[in-house]
Amino acid sequence: MAHELSIDLRDVRKTYGGKVTALRGIAMQVGRGEVFGLLGPNGAGKSTLVKIIMTVIRPSHAAGTVLGKPVGDKPTLARVGYLPEHHRFPRYLSGRQALDFFGALSKVPRIRRRLKADELIEVVGMKDAAHRKVGTYSKGMMQRIGLAAAMMNDPELILLDEPTDGVDPVGRRDIRDVLLRLKARGTTVFLNSHLLSELEMVCDRVAILLGGAVARQGTLNELALGRGFYELQVAASPPSGTLTEGESANAVYMESRLKQMFPHATVAGDIIRVGTIDPLAIQPVVDRLRSDGIAIKRMQLIKPTLEELFMEAVQEQATNGVQK
Repeated sequence: MAHELSIDLRDVRKTYGGKVTALRGIAMQVGRGEVFGLLGPNGAGKSTLVKIIMTVIRPSHAAGTVLGKPVGDKPTLARVGYLPEHHRFPRYLSGRQALDFFGALSKVPRIRRRLKADELIEVVGMKDAAHRKVGTYSKGMMQRIGLAAAMMNDPELILLDEPTDGVDPVGRRDIRDVLLRLKARGTTVFLNSHLLSELEMVCDRVAILLGGAVARQGTLNELALGRGFYELQVAASPPSGTLTEGESANAVYMESRLKQMFPHATVAGDIIRVGTIDPLAIQPVVDRLRSDGIAIKRMQLIKPTLEELFMEAVQEQATNGVQK
């Protein structure tokens, strides 16, 4: 993770009306220039956390910083871009006028606003519809203009709440490209999304929020530790003089031989499974096979998807809840 932090939250709590607990001591760090994904089921507290960062909601307790300033520091928002979920623009404005309006709210100079609006309209693929009134836009078009509005002030940190909601596959790809472009220029991107496959493609790290608490946090490789493995399929070709009548004899020979070579790996027939996702750790296995004259037909890294990791965390929480 980056040495500098855009977001450093410690013990963030929120209780509504003294009865409903939304956040239970959140601790979360987001490095400068990384894409960080926040995922969780409805009611997990994702939007509440984002609104606390944006000072829209006052926390019951919060320590930490956003862009180096204490959580809740209003002037810091001039350096932050924000796309809320279910955002709305005045329906009588055109897309271009909406960008100009939000640029003005962010105190972007007029000449700069016009140049920036032209640039961002191109970036989000809205050039042909920028003159149309927002009231005629589809949900996907609204999301594109909303993303452009969040970038009008050249933010150091941009928070996106469900940025691909209602967007078709082409639009999701375009938005994904925009996020990667933001990362390339050093902007920190913090996003919520229910589309776990989208998060998996763009995020450096993720946090899984369940019941108002962080259940898991880290890179996808860190979250997959102990759950992934390399699978190698080798050519079953015993040397002359050994029992080779039929495929079953071949497989039995190879399994016996491979188990002797790799007692700590899982071996079944001509398949070897090595419990690591580290590409360096698998090299000695590859070297040993080759030096022993065994051909490798296939080698594949198999690790859980973000969706599988998420469901595992949800099931684990449900089990622990029942046990309690």
